Amino acid sequence: MTIMSMCRNACSRALDRCSHVFPCLADPARRSSLGLKAALVILHVVYVGILFLFYSELVERTKKEPWYTFVYLLLFVATLVQYFVTAGSSPGYVLDAMRALNESNASHRKPSMISKQPASSKNGGLTLDMENQSGRNIISWTKLVLDMYPSGTSVRNLTCIYCNVEQPPRAKHCHDCDQCVLQFDHHCVWLGTCIGLRNHCRFWWYICGETALCLWTCILYIEYLKVNITRAWWKGALMMLLLITLSISLIFLLLLLLFHGYLILTNQTTYELVRRRRIQYLRGIPERVYPFSKGLCHNVYNFCCAQTDIYNLERLPTAVEVEEKSRPYTCLDFLTCRCC
Repeated sequence: MTIMSMCRNACSRALDRCSHVFPCLADPARRSSLGLKAALVILHVVYVGILFLFYSELVERTKKEPWYTFVYLLLFVATLVQYFVTAGSSPGYVLDAMRALNESNASHRKPSMISKQPASSKNGGLTLDMENQSGRNIISWTKLVLDMYPSGTSVRNLTCIYCNVEQPPRAKHCHDCDQCVLQFDHHCVWLGTCIGLRNHCRFWWYICGETALCLWTCILYIEYLKVNITRAWWKGALMMLLLITLSISLIFLLLLLLFHGYLILTNQTTYELVRRRRIQYLRGIPERVYPFSKGLCHNVYNFCCAQTDIYNLERLPTAVEVEEKSRPYTCLDFLTCRCC
């Protein structure tokens, strides 16, 4: 038996023991997700730790102005907390929406309440049975989905071939999560979850915090290099290398932040923007028309305040609404705040 095979067997035995202790490690996908999460946390700790380890002036500044370092470390902790909160959040699965609708229907489907009221007649007392029904309309998931599409749409065309459930508009099956996601945006590998209806807002705020933290850390690295550029060369080279990688990450984060800001203002998703020509309900709509947009202010409000509601499903616009949205803006439209 070679040394390589012995090492391989030892590693497999160690993984088997870990799988028994931690069942989540038995799944390769979850194990990869946990590895990425651990790598991201380690990167954050390394970049900030090296800064405080090498930058002695920052330590002295902390003694004079403790609030500065406190705010920076608070941003650091808040970013990591927001990362784990977003990673552990649900994007809004179609099955969860169906389950919530069924539970809502069950709670409002009360048994008939029979009250007996006496009534006088010539033959003596009579009792009239009066049934009080709940006023709420009980609606099935299939009916709810069909009402969001134009009349004549077949349920068979809306059924996911993987989950065997009816998909409302803007929903898509994610092969990584193996579930249909409401208002699917994309599957984030670093978070290990999909970005959809219920966690897109959290994802955007996480990107905001990460961008602010990366920008602040870049500024501190530049300040260190200005003061200590003539000292130990290996420290300067290491800090320069870390600053370059931070700058690349900052550019990527800024572009991602601006891109998702554009999606929020126009009420689009990444999937709808990238695969617009392949999505059936968007094929007949002009490229520069945003069919789900309700105006800038309404889009921002719905994104920040109404995305947590699992019933906040959007129907497809009618032909008249699409024609109205495709009409060019005039000065009167701006005065009447048509864009809002």
